[in-house]
Amino acid sequence: MTVRNLEFLFSPASIALIGASPEPGSVGRIMASNLRSGGFAGDVWLVNPRHAEIDGAPCFASASKLPGVPDLAVIVTPPQAVAAVIAELAGIGTKAAVVITAGIDRASRERMFEAARPACLRVQGPNCLGLILPWIGVNASFAQRMPPAGDLAFISQSGALVTAIIDWAHGQGIGFSKVVSMGDMADVDFGDTLDYLAGDPESKAILLYVEQVTQAAKFMSAARRAARAKPVIVLKSGRHEAGAKAARSHTGALSGSDAVYSAAFRRAGLVRVDDLDGLFEAAQMLSFAPRLRGERLAILTNGGGAGVLAADRLADFDGTMAALTPETVAKLDAVLPATWSKGNPVDIIGDAAPARYQAAMEVLLEDATSDAVLVINCPTALASSEGAADAVLAAVLARGTHDKAVLTNWIGEEAAAASRRLFVGARMPTFPTPAAAIDGFMHLVRYRRSQEELMRTPPASPGGLDLDRDGARGIIESAISQGREMLTEHEAKGVLKAYGIPVAETVVARDADGVAAAAGKILAQYRACVIKIHSDDISHKSDVGGVRLGIMSADEAREAARSMAAQVQRVRPDANLEGWVVEPMIERPGAHELIVGMSVDATFGPVLLFGAGGTAVEVIKDTAHALPPLDLRLASDLIRQTRVSRLLDGYRNRPRADLGAIADVLVRVSTLISDRAELRELDINPLLADEKGCIAVDARMRVASEAASPRKPMSIRPYPAQWEKDDVVSSIGTVHVRPVRPDDEPLYIDFFARVEADDLHMRFFTAAPDRSHRFLARLTQIDYAREMAFVALSKETGELLGAARLTADPDYARAEFGVLVRSDLKGRGIGWLIMQQLIAYARAEGLGTLYGEVLAINATMLGMCRKLGFQVEVDPEDATLRHVTLALNEARAAG
Repeated sequence: MTVRNLEFLFSPASIALIGASPEPGSVGRIMASNLRSGGFAGDVWLVNPRHAEIDGAPCFASASKLPGVPDLAVIVTPPQAVAAVIAELAGIGTKAAVVITAGIDRASRERMFEAARPACLRVQGPNCLGLILPWIGVNASFAQRMPPAGDLAFISQSGALVTAIIDWAHGQGIGFSKVVSMGDMADVDFGDTLDYLAGDPESKAILLYVEQVTQAAKFMSAARRAARAKPVIVLKSGRHEAGAKAARSHTGALSGSDAVYSAAFRRAGLVRVDDLDGLFEAAQMLSFAPRLRGERLAILTNGGGAGVLAADRLADFDGTMAALTPETVAKLDAVLPATWSKGNPVDIIGDAAPARYQAAMEVLLEDATSDAVLVINCPTALASSEGAADAVLAAVLARGTHDKAVLTNWIGEEAAAASRRLFVGARMPTFPTPAAAIDGFMHLVRYRRSQEELMRTPPASPGGLDLDRDGARGIIESAISQGREMLTEHEAKGVLKAYGIPVAETVVARDADGVAAAAGKILAQYRACVIKIHSDDISHKSDVGGVRLGIMSADEAREAARSMAAQVQRVRPDANLEGWVVEPMIERPGAHELIVGMSVDATFGPVLLFGAGGTAVEVIKDTAHALPPLDLRLASDLIRQTRVSRLLDGYRNRPRADLGAIADVLVRVSTLISDRAELRELDINPLLADEKGCIAVDARMRVASEAASPRKPMSIRPYPAQWEKDDVVSSIGTVHVRPVRPDDEPLYIDFFARVEADDLHMRFFTAAPDRSHRFLARLTQIDYAREMAFVALSKETGELLGAARLTADPDYARAEFGVLVRSDLKGRGIGWLIMQQLIAYARAEGLGTLYGEVLAINATMLGMCRKLGFQVEVDPEDATLRHVTLALNEARAAG
């Protein structure tokens, strides 16, 4: 991931247009006109060797002939010339280019990229509409108009949608900070752009139109960072992908790419909308409305039916209607006629004059039980709609503060047009229908929920995970060494058992007599047994009559095996029947049949699936997806996304299933996926679950050699367990050093209570740093792809003794570090221990430089830094600070 030189793309001081033209209607002419008329204060140079001037502006023969080096070049030349132009620009020192040109073939694109790479010249496009930066007057696009400056950033893979959004926003009074047409993303992609915009003060929210994500790990890391800082709304096309390829397992068949995209967006904290209307609604809400404190909505209307429609729409989304307090009802009684609705929606009757709207609005704005107010007006001949709009605005302005979101819905066309213009001018969200208004409100709700999800502390896994990793590895490697990609059921269950997942024990028999013998042993302990065919050529055994349930005797088992062999020979003569699997029949009346699976998505890599299982799994289609790794909280969230979760909660006389046991299975499968890159496909179907726990009845696994055919990497970096270690510290005892985990938050609460104010000041430059849940979540819920924190824990008590962390820049070349030790343990070797671990990790990751800021009075920290090899320098801008740096990798540090 890199944001290197993106400042030249998004904040240029000079621009060159390569391929400017005087031809009417040409892209070169439109681009020149837009660039020169946008209000940009810097130099705009035109380049075309066939013209000395264009519309009175000098035109230069080539980039090398320009009077200066442009920060940004905009290229509209023929496709075959682009690579040479990029090479020339790189040679003179230009750092960014927007390639508008379409039709560049793969070979030319590669030459373009190779020409840009040595100079780190960043390329937006090719095949894009361009770039618009309203705050500095840059219109480097062929859009039909320049949008006003605002605080929304819009990133789109579709140039046509860029123009549509700009045209719509023009009529709504919505402005943009940046409008970026991504094009083919040969270099600058969604991950780079999101990373830059996450720290962009001009952009308060981000809108995305996505057709395809490239470099999923980069995208997920950047999207998560951006979503923690500001709302990110995404519209993804291709929700119903036709002609999906058939997969060998249920999971593969169900893991459609759009479902995986939804899982990825949810994990990153992005809010997804389904259509352009949703994107428009989100843009309006994010531009005009404050962030919600809660989700409770009050509805004020002069038409009872419209209020009910809004309430129904809110219920469709499981939204929350505000419950008005008796005090609020009494205040409304005092200003409304006796016939008002006495509840929420607040129906103030069809003859409501502006004064009645204002009085009711003032009461609802003060009401503590609501977090937002939707005001609806139905036009009547009894009162002025425009007057009502003025009254609502007056009430909002009189309140002074904007801590409560206010949405408006003036129904109608001609009667509502003037009122809507008033609301747009006052930067208040306005919608044409009650449903659209509720949809807009729910965008704010979903964003609020996504933020809560990002910050929620997961529960600790009870007792940790006791795993036999060596046993699982041996089974998988043995199958690969034999040239097999499908594990036998017996082997698949062996892998699951090694990871602590309860399984139905199996016995493999080669012939009918062996089946009878195995059945006899099982029936000595169980009422009945199950016989299944064993064939690598048949994925779904029940489809060919390859499963027999309720076998009660050894003789019945023998006859069943013979009958099944004959059946397989009839319907699948091509299949090699290698034997049978015999297992006890797990009889758990009332147990739910579930599926847990894994497949490898072409974009995001390994994906987990959970849902309703059994033979009808593909008909029921009640499944949800998640990107591993999972903790117990994420596993529980995955369960809740399915319809079957309502049944698992229990109903009538059926007790609640052990949801904790199901979540534990999901976490263990997630860990298996992280550990074993050879795993390519997994089905546990059915996983039986009831109040007693769960058990895997059937399992399939497909594996492949990681050396010969590497699996697409996980898009979220898993917990780096290999960096755990124990060390002995004199006078303290054994200290366990490991990467921080999200469930460490409670440890930090006690830790900060035992750090003195002076030490807090040394670390955070304030004696009273924020200790809110949000702050602690940021310390513990880290992205291992760009952050690392090591905690030192007492092996005896489990207490947190100290922590050291680093945060890498997006280029992953430099990282800032910090360290803090409990005040009563300073000078005992804890800081030295965790700093050594942090430095070792940074070196192993290939980081170039570790740096930090240390107060000059912090002699202890400065002394440790010098002993560790850091260079200490006085900060040239602040004599009270010392800048400490440690070179880890000279090539990376220099680059």
